[in-house]
Amino acid sequence: MRDDPLIQLIIVIAPLSLLAIGGASAIYAPLQQQTVDVYQWVSGREYLELFAIARVTPGPGSMLTTLIGWKVAGFFGALVATLALYVPCSVLCFGVARTWNRYRGTKWHAAIENGLRPIGAGLMIAGGVMILRIEDSGWLGWAVAFAVVGVMTWRPAAHPMLLLAIGAAIFVAVRAIAA
Repeated sequence: MRDDPLIQLIIVIAPLSLLAIGGASAIYAPLQQQTVDVYQWVSGREYLELFAIARVTPGPGSMLTTLIGWKVAGFFGALVATLALYVPCSVLCFGVARTWNRYRGTKWHAAIENGLRPIGAGLMIAGGVMILRIEDSGWLGWAVAFAVVGVMTWRPAAHPMLLLAIGAAIFVAVRAIAA
């Protein structure tokens, strides 16, 4: 039964659903580790390609799990992966929200909120670093990534497609000069 790819998808993705503090980007690093290193469902390159597709298509960034499910077990894999990502965290959020609102304004409520913010940020940063490591685009990749962080911090409303186009132009220009 554990050899069934649908069961394996649930075993991998459902626990990650509960770790998605701050959104799907918080699970990119552990998802990569499980799907590439442990289960070997996709290669590092395929993971990056699926990640890129998930980021440029309309909808949530969590589409990555749907694409991995599709790669592993077709339509039903995509369905199971998507449900495994959304159902556990939705049930947990429903229960927590009911309790959370009851204690809004108390000291421990504020303390928990303040403690979860850096954890969520750290998980998202770990996902970004993991992607930069896999891609191995050298110093230029790291420089462009840090520049994008700077721009998005300075101008949060900057359109991501503009940043993608500028990043691509920089890589094209550097490769043309190097050639």
